[in-house]
Amino acid sequence: MRKPNPFPGLWLTLVFCLSWVIPQANQDKDESFFQKKREQMVRYQIQARGLKEEKLIEALLAVPRHLFVPEEYRRDAYEDYPLPIGEGQTISQPYIVALMTAAAEVKPGDKVLEIGTGSGYQAAVLNRLTDRVFSIEIRENLAERASGVLKQWHYDGVRVRCSDGYFGWPEEAPFDAILVTCAANHIPPPLFQQLKEEGRLVIPVGSTVFFQTLTLVRKTAGRPVVKQLLDVRFVPMIGEIEKKKR
Repeated sequence: MRKPNPFPGLWLTLVFCLSWVIPQANQDKDESFFQKKREQMVRYQIQARGLKEEKLIEALLAVPRHLFVPEEYRRDAYEDYPLPIGEGQTISQPYIVALMTAAAEVKPGDKVLEIGTGSGYQAAVLNRLTDRVFSIEIRENLAERASGVLKQWHYDGVRVRCSDGYFGWPEEAPFDAILVTCAANHIPPPLFQQLKEEGRLVIPVGSTVFFQTLTLVRKTAGRPVVKQLLDVRFVPMIGEIEKKKR
C-alpha cells in the first residue's frame, strides 16, 4: 500500500512557487536583453553618428522601444532599420527618430505636435522631453493601439487624436515644434501657420513614391527658413494632401 504524503501541502506550494519563479526569471532575462540592446542602440547608432545631447540620450535610453512594435518583431526593435507595425506603416529606425527629435530642439515645457502617431514610440520619446505632446494619426486602428500603449506605460503627457494631420490641431496651436513622420510633396500651410514665432517644423519633403529630404523649417519673422538635413524614405502622408499633389 502506498504511504500517505505527510506534507500534502508542501508539493502544492513548491509547484505554485515554480510556476511563478520560472516566468519571472524569463521576464527578467528578457528585460536584461532589451536593456542591453537599448544601450547598444544609443552607443552605436545615435552617439556614434554625432547625436550626443544629454536629454535626448536619456530619453532614448528610458523608452522601451520593443513595447511599441508587434510582438513578433520585438527582438529586432533596437536594430538599425524600420519595422512594420501594421496597415502598411512602419516605426522609423532609431537614428531617424533621434535626428528628428534633435532637429526639433524640444525643451521642457514646449508644446509639440506630431503628425503620424504610428506606433507611439516617437511620441513617447518626445514626452520624456516635455509634458505637452499632441499626436495625430489618420488610421483609427493605429491611433487606438498607440493611445493604449502610451496610457499603459504612463506617458501621460501625450494626447492622441484620430484625424487628418494635414490640418494640424488648430485649437491647441501655436506649437513650439511640429514633427511630421510621413512624407509630403509640399509643406502643409496649416502646419506652418500653427508654429510659434521661431518654432521648428521637421518634415520629409519630396516624392512620396521614392525618396525625400528630411527638412527643418524655422518660422522667423513669419517666414520659413529652410534647412535640408538628410535624404530619407518615409511612408506617404494620406488624406487631404492627396488632393493637392503637384
